[in-house]
Amino acid sequence: MIRSELLQTIAQENPELRAEDVERAVDTFFDEITASLANGGRAELRGFGAFSTRQREARKGRNPRTGDSVDVPEKRVPYFKAGKEMRARLNKN
Repeated sequence: MIRSELLQTIAQENPELRAEDVERAVDTFFDEITASLANGGRAELRGFGAFSTRQREARKGRNPRTGDSVDVPEKRVPYFKAGKEMRARLNKN
């Protein structure tokens, strides 16, 4: 599912909301998760999962085009852990 499909689904399930309101709500939702992660926090959505960040250490990488060694700096990367209820729904037989 892409962002536009999400907006369309929410709008269809909530016909009383204007398209601009749906878009503003989705933007706010994602902006708040991003802001929480940027401030070193986490965002937990019960039944869905938790977003957090993990630290990646600096390392030596390789330029695939030239084969040259390059330094890759340390960085924080987003991490998602699915919640128990989501895992159960995904593995339901």
